[in-house]
Amino acid sequence: MPSKPVRFLPLAPIYRMIKEAGAERVSNAARSTLAYHMEKFGMRVAKQAVDMAHHARRKTVTDRDIELAVEAILGR
Repeated sequence: MPSKPVRFLPLAPIYRMIKEAGAERVSNAARSTLAYHMEKFGMRVAKQAVDMAHHARRKTVTDRDIELAVEAILGR
C-alpha cells in the first residue's frame, strides 16, 4: 500500500459499511485498507468508463459507461 494515498472516500461511511456487514468492532487499519481498495477499484472503473466514452466520441461519461466498465472488469 502506498505510504500516503490520495483519499477520496471518507472513513466514517467505510466504518458504517463494515458494521452493516456484521462486524462488532472495526480497526482503523481495516477502514483505511478497505477505503484504499475501494478507491483503487473505483479509479479503475472510472478510467475504463472514460475510455469507453472517448471511443464513442463523447466527452460525457454516462451511467451506461460505468455499468459496462464494471462488467468488463468483473467479467460479467
